[in-house]
Amino acid sequence: METRSLSTQESKVVLALTEQHRREATLAEIVELLGGSPKAADHVIESLRRKGWLERATWGEYLLIPPEQGPDALGDSNLLALAGRIADPYYIGFSTAASHYGLTTQHRNVIFVVTPVRLRAREVGEARVRIVNLSASKFFGFEPVDVLGYKVMISDREKTALDCIERPDLAGGVGEAATILATASRRFDWTKVANYLERLESGALARRFGWLTDHVKADMPTDIRERVLQLAAKSRKTWIGPPARARQFKDAIGYDETWRIFVNVPREELLGSAGLGHRKTITFAINCPMPSLGTTGGGNGSIFILCSPCCMPSMPGISSISWPCGGSAV
Repeated sequence: METRSLSTQESKVVLALTEQHRREATLAEIVELLGGSPKAADHVIESLRRKGWLERATWGEYLLIPPEQGPDALGDSNLLALAGRIADPYYIGFSTAASHYGLTTQHRNVIFVVTPVRLRAREVGEARVRIVNLSASKFFGFEPVDVLGYKVMISDREKTALDCIERPDLAGGVGEAATILATASRRFDWTKVANYLERLESGALARRFGWLTDHVKADMPTDIRERVLQLAAKSRKTWIGPPARARQFKDAIGYDETWRIFVNVPREELLGSAGLGHRKTITFAINCPMPSLGTTGGGNGSIFILCSPCCMPSMPGISSISWPCGGSAV
C-alpha cells in the first residue's frame, strides 16, 4: 500500500466526506464534488484506493477509511460494512454474526450475507462472501449495528442462535451451533425466542431448539418451555444431524422421548457444549468485624452471597474486595 499522503484533489474528497461525517459516497457524488469529468474522478478514486483511503463496496459505491483508523483499517469489522453493500435488503448472519457477538471462538474467512436477492458469491478484501437466500417468512430478526461508524444489519442474538440450529453447516457444525446457543442463551430475551419460533412455524426447529437447550442446560423459563413444547408437538419425529436413514453414526446419542427427536450426532462432538449454558452459583464469604451486619452462620459477621459467574468478567483480576470497616470478600 502506498503512503496516505494526499494530492489537492484527493484531499478535497477526503476532507469533504470527513467534514460531512460521511463514511460512504457514490461515483456520481465524487464526480460532482470534484467538478470534473468521470474519467478524472476515476483516477482520483483509484489513487485513493491504492493509498488506503477508499475501499470499493460495490460497483460505483465506496467506503471512506477515516484518517483516525489508519491504513490498516480494513479489518474484520470494516469487511462487514463492505459485505453489507452487496445486497439490499440483507443481514449478516450465521457464524459471522455469532463471531461478531463473541458467541464462538471460530473465525472463518467467510462472511455470510443473508438476502432474498439472488446473487453470486464474491470476495471482499481477503474474505469470501457467501450469499444465503432465505424465504420471506424467515427473513427477519435483524437490526442495525454500529460497526466502526458504519451501519451494518446483523441478526440479533436470538435469531443468530435459531439460524445456526436450523443450518448448522453455516455455523461450523452441530457442536458449534450448540456452543453458540449456550453462550447466547445467557443474554436471551426468551419471549422473543418463543415469538420467533412461532413466526417460523417449524415444529422440527422447535424440537431441535428444545433438545439443544436441555443439552446445554440453558435457563429457559417454564412458560417458554411450554410454548416450545406446544410448537414441537405440531410436527412428527425429526432429527439433529444427518437423517438416520441416510447415515447413522455408530456412537450417535440416539432418540430422546421428551422432544421426540433422534440425535444422530457423535457424543464426542457435543461433549464440550454439555451444560455450557447453565448459570452456576459461586459462594463468597464476606468477613466483616461489625456483628451488626448479621450472619448466615460461621460467626464474626460472615455473610454468604450467591452470585452468578456471568457478572464476574466485569471485574478481571480482582481477588478480594475491602470496605472502610476493614472487612473483605474472599
